[in-house]
Amino acid sequence: MKSMPHDQTKLYGWIFAALVLVGVLLGLGPFMPKGSALHVSDFTITLLGKYSCYAMVALAVDLCWGFTGILSLGQGVFFALGAYAMGMHLMRSMAGQGVYGSVLPDFMVFLDWQTLPWYWQGFDQAWFAFIMVLAVPGGLAFVLGYLSFRSRVKGVYFSIISQALTYLMMTLFFQNDLGFGGNNGLTDFKTIFGFSLKDPETKLALYFLSLAALVLTWILLRTLIQGRLGLVLKAIRDGEQRLRFCGYPVAAYKTFVFVLAALICGAAGALYVPQVGIINPSEMAPAQSIEMVVWVALGGRGTLLGAVLGAFIVSALKSWLTEIFPDLWLFFLGLTFIAVTLFLPKGLMSLIPQRLNGQGLRSLLRRRPPMESHHAR
Repeated sequence: MKSMPHDQTKLYGWIFAALVLVGVLLGLGPFMPKGSALHVSDFTITLLGKYSCYAMVALAVDLCWGFTGILSLGQGVFFALGAYAMGMHLMRSMAGQGVYGSVLPDFMVFLDWQTLPWYWQGFDQAWFAFIMVLAVPGGLAFVLGYLSFRSRVKGVYFSIISQALTYLMMTLFFQNDLGFGGNNGLTDFKTIFGFSLKDPETKLALYFLSLAALVLTWILLRTLIQGRLGLVLKAIRDGEQRLRFCGYPVAAYKTFVFVLAALICGAAGALYVPQVGIINPSEMAPAQSIEMVVWVALGGRGTLLGAVLGAFIVSALKSWLTEIFPDLWLFFLGLTFIAVTLFLPKGLMSLIPQRLNGQGLRSLLRRRPPMESHHAR
């Protein structure tokens, strides 16, 4: 009897497509009559949009950690920087609509600022804000990645450096004198591109935009991973020294991946802010970045699909448990991570039956062209 010709990657792609279809159907829920089993509230739509942004971050973490072996504990910084860039645009676009009726944001008026800081200039233009959403986290990631990988910093040492970066940036943004709202951050947004953020139609549009961004991110990363670049990244993960001895510019590959992940996180942060309505330094807390790693660990690193599932599952449980047992959430998160590490080291994706996700992939690898197999080694 012939074995089932299922390829693991193709299977995961079909599952992801099914999840996206469910997401589209849920987006139609607000149009259903209230009281109907198919009706979805505006609050739920906002939650799903937020989870979609988190799933984008999880994909970025999986690209670094699952496929390249770079365990970064600082992705929350890049997420927050993209969010702050979009928040600054939203604050500038509502000039004169605040409590004080000033062209300055309300928190600046309250702190007796007389003029707008130079680094706030240009954020009244959407195109400039979009550039900064990507340029600021991408630039920071390039500097950190280039200096670290060029010096061959890796493993737990890079994790510690990235974790220190999160604490440094969080402490910096907590300062009122920095001009980013201090502890309260940026909040009380009213409009985006002229549309009220309180309107259900705007919330729904932001949800579908987040879902579309998640799909595009999946397609981009899946295309990269399935190509020759994916083979190189996995070789870096499994045998960095061997690849370096073969003449590959390992530092350049790792820097590229790290910057790409930061760009994805920045874009996710920009979509996150108008839906949640606030961005403050707590998004840079070390615990936030660790939670992002837990998403990938729970779902299954090196699968992309597992990262998406982990982000949605953990985020949904967090929303539910923080409402019922707010003081026990962190304990649950820690216990979940320990349990997964002990009993499901490959995450939830390892629960897929072997006959579905193993045989097809192994036969595919055995049929690889000799040239690709040589490079993989």
